[in-house]
Amino acid sequence: MSIRLNFVASIVSLTLSSAAFAQTPAGKSERIRGDIVSFSDSTLTVHRWSGDDVTIKLSDKSALNAVKAIQLSDIKPGSYVGTAAITGPDGKMTAREVLVFPEAAKGTGEGHYAWDLGANSTMTNANVDTVVQSTNGRDLNLSYKGGSNTINVPSGVPVVTPIPATRDDLIKGKKVFVVAMPSQGGTYNAAFIVVEKNGVVPPM
Repeated sequence: MSIRLNFVASIVSLTLSSAAFAQTPAGKSERIRGDIVSFSDSTLTVHRWSGDDVTIKLSDKSALNAVKAIQLSDIKPGSYVGTAAITGPDGKMTAREVLVFPEAAKGTGEGHYAWDLGANSTMTNANVDTVVQSTNGRDLNLSYKGGSNTINVPSGVPVVTPIPATRDDLIKGKKVFVVAMPSQGGTYNAAFIVVEKNGVVPPM
């Protein structure tokens, strides 16, 4: 039971952090994407996609998860998802990835926020009202407190769900997505980490 509770708490922390950091003023937190260079004594070194190495400190409060791939067809009305999307010139939103949360995390971090996966990118944590087959994948009609939108999820876009991970999964060469707070000396303190596991790369 304690393992399940810890996992649920970790997922809730991840979801809440997504919402909180999306609304945090610039400079207060960073989303770090890259490859693990090393991990030792609660210190994680990551080579960022921007080209530099950063040092990230983990604490007992740092949430740690991985994701596993699922099918687009697994998303049903009533699912609770987080999806990064790009808004095109026509105003239509196209998903870059979809994360399907477990039932225990449903409703946390709900809303629609700016994101950093390219120009005009957003993150939406919302309930799936309907799923409609489209000419390219499926359209998710989403609703959240204060609004709603429709996001097209093309075939081939990563669709994942969280699974537990441990510090043993922080292996050199694995890809990570980290939200962290800047600290002294150019280091960071990790709020949460999503690490590649079983070949599935964090798509967010």
